[in-house]
Amino acid sequence: MEKVKWILTWPLILLLFFTIPNCSKPRWEKFFMVTFVFSTLWIALFSYFMVWMVTVIGYTLGIPDVIMGITFLAAGTSVPDCMASLIVARQGLGDMAVSNTIGSNVFDILVGLGVPWGLQTMAVHYGSYVKINSKGLVYSVVLLLGSVALTVGGIHLNKWKLDRKLGVYVLTLYVIFLCFSILIEFNVFTFVNFPMCRED
Repeated sequence: MEKVKWILTWPLILLLFFTIPNCSKPRWEKFFMVTFVFSTLWIALFSYFMVWMVTVIGYTLGIPDVIMGITFLAAGTSVPDCMASLIVARQGLGDMAVSNTIGSNVFDILVGLGVPWGLQTMAVHYGSYVKINSKGLVYSVVLLLGSVALTVGGIHLNKWKLDRKLGVYVLTLYVIFLCFSILIEFNVFTFVNFPMCRED
């Protein structure tokens, strides 16, 4: 299995090896900003291809864009945050783990939406606007705020301890959030528009 993994990943590893300086080695320590910039650029490129593939798969299978966004795309982009929280939690830094999850979501919402929308409306097409097609977004925001409140409440009731019981609790909240979001987008509770990819 390890050999198969190596065969599948060696082209990518080779590419990253020659384009990103390894700051763990003394000779490259002073190039940490170069490492950061190139890592960010590669993440942006990989994210673009991931979004493209998720969009194509969703269109092929007849799954609305919003559903693909809150499931596969959200999971794919949240893996680095999950790993970072896991690492610091194992180091006993529970506060940092919780702060990372909340802070990363705030960053995604405010900066992740603000920067591309700002570029589109101020630089690419000045004076234009970005139209949000999904009417179910309001319900998703309410579910999101409710999930955050229930998560903080659960942590408080658990005496601010991160344990297995709390892990099961927040995973259950995520499943509930996912189910309700999908049902809303499929017009189970009320009518909402779920846009599909347009054919050009």
